[in-house]
Amino acid sequence: MTAPIAVLGPGAVGGFVAAALARSGAPVTVIARESTAQLIAREGIEVRSVGLGDFTAHPPAVPELSEPAGTLLVATKAGGLDAGLERVRADPALVVPLLNGLDHMVRLRERFPGRVAAGAIRIEADRPAPGRIVHTSPFLRIDLASEDAALRPGLEALAETLVAAEIPARVFDSEADVLWGKLVRLNALACTTSAWDVPLGDVRDDPERRAALEDCVREAVAVAEAEGASIRVETVLGELDAIHATLRTSMQRDIAAGRTPELDGIPGAVLRAAARHGLSCPTIARLTLRIAQRAGIEPPAAAREQAPA
Repeated sequence: MTAPIAVLGPGAVGGFVAAALARSGAPVTVIARESTAQLIAREGIEVRSVGLGDFTAHPPAVPELSEPAGTLLVATKAGGLDAGLERVRADPALVVPLLNGLDHMVRLRERFPGRVAAGAIRIEADRPAPGRIVHTSPFLRIDLASEDAALRPGLEALAETLVAAEIPARVFDSEADVLWGKLVRLNALACTTSAWDVPLGDVRDDPERRAALEDCVREAVAVAEAEGASIRVETVLGELDAIHATLRTSMQRDIAAGRTPELDGIPGAVLRAAARHGLSCPTIARLTLRIAQRAGIEPPAAAREQAPA
């Protein structure tokens, strides 16, 4: 029998995963602010997916988790993590974050010692309104990892449950590989598309922007290697070249909607890690400053420190 799963944060990622799990019959509960929980309880989660088709799922939704769960999937934005955790009153056996960046791992391990594994999702999805998810690319994968052998059985069981819900999932040995494998790719995508507010195809087709894309990858891979990850520049560039030309990132959508982009959680995380190892990421820093100016927000301090004069 599958252990109960709770999903904190029914945005584009959490809402999609919760709906797919519910459709497959997995025991899943959504944790959301009260108004969103009421809407989902009343109307369900409507999904339009190029991979899974169009459907509406009806997982239970609650404003706080008070009953034990086998697994807690954390799918808030980085800036909403602390507020989201206030809704978790019970202690899950396994905690798997699907956030962007790195810094959330420390925060979650402070809150749930000995129960946090690494997780990363690759998906192109948006939440145009509460309870409505649009999944616009067939590419979909969740990578999981823990270097704690005690968490491995729970991760294997979670991967099986996800696969049964038509979400490809794999369990790895290296947390660094899982976290940095996504961050290197996502950082390059977010920085270049958001700096110029163009789709990925326009980045790849323009020599100057293409050079910046490649520099973002090389700079981040150097940091990833210093952090213990094994990532190849050629592999990442091959993935970026295989993505459809019309891709736009969640960071672009956040800026367009007047929401605060995850500059601190994505390039900020890379730049802070670079500083820890005495490495420089001038292209990432320069693009981060450009994005901050576009969005009308303060950039991460590390961007100012590393940007070329």
